[in-house]
Amino acid sequence: MTAQSLNIVNTPSRLRAHALGQDAPELAEYQNEPPQMHSGAVGKSGYLRLGFERRGERSILADVERRVPSLVQRALYWDEEMPGLPCVTMISTSGCVLQGDRLATDVNVGVGACGHVTTQSATKVHSMNANYASQIQQFRVEENGYLEFMPDPLIPHRDARFITDTRITIHPTATAIYSEILMSGRKYHHVDERFGFDVFSSRVCAQTLEGRELFVEKYVLEPKKESLDAIGVMQTFDVFGNVVLLTPKAHHDRIVERMPALFDIKAGLASGVTRLPNDCGLIFKVLGNDSGEVKAQVREFWKVAREEILGVTLAPPFLWR
Repeated sequence: MTAQSLNIVNTPSRLRAHALGQDAPELAEYQNEPPQMHSGAVGKSGYLRLGFERRGERSILADVERRVPSLVQRALYWDEEMPGLPCVTMISTSGCVLQGDRLATDVNVGVGACGHVTTQSATKVHSMNANYASQIQQFRVEENGYLEFMPDPLIPHRDARFITDTRITIHPTATAIYSEILMSGRKYHHVDERFGFDVFSSRVCAQTLEGRELFVEKYVLEPKKESLDAIGVMQTFDVFGNVVLLTPKAHHDRIVERMPALFDIKAGLASGVTRLPNDCGLIFKVLGNDSGEVKAQVREFWKVAREEILGVTLAPPFLWR
């Protein structure tokens, strides 16, 4: 094994991905090893490192590292409204998340740089009969940097267990928009697939470059122990969208004014935006019965944020999206 590969194996985020979940009470009963490949084995310990830097009139993907099953290829410049924005698509060579997977992603945006990161399709977390899957995501956005992290929805299959931990480190002049969309499962595949997963645990936090905490949000879903259809939780909705926008306070009021609260049970939609602690940004939440409608609501918030922060709009989605 080369020194370079040793360095990659021992990156802090990768080590955290292997440790994540070992002491989590919601995963205490899922510590058994799979009878096939053990957890975190070669091919099950994915890693991505992406580094965006400013070069003249545009930003570039200046630094990249990848380990299976995580993969990226070259950055593309397909955003007509922001022609200097490098767009990177994350790919899974296994096509899904499996029991025992340990995934880690590091994204760094340099001074004055920008970047857009998305996924090739929805992330499917397959059924499990042993252990769980974990994911660490770390984002660092330097002075006047701009990052969009807008993956497609995550679909947990029946009996899946998944824990994810996201940390955003950001300069007070920078902007980061982070989205996660959770579906109830493959509700048209089998009656037991709707909220048929065992555990979904998500923690998102933000801090300054100096390490001062800005906010923390964590939620743990265990639908087999407590129904998610209760009022105040999912209330019969099937899709949950959660978007964190970290940006200077000067932009907050204008964005809030343009995103009024919505609750329409007949249309199957509910959404609203609120302010995060320490004047660090906003958080937008949306519930729906159709993933396309939830994605449209998330896209509208994304569009408003772009217009108010950057003065540019969002191009229409591709037909295949």
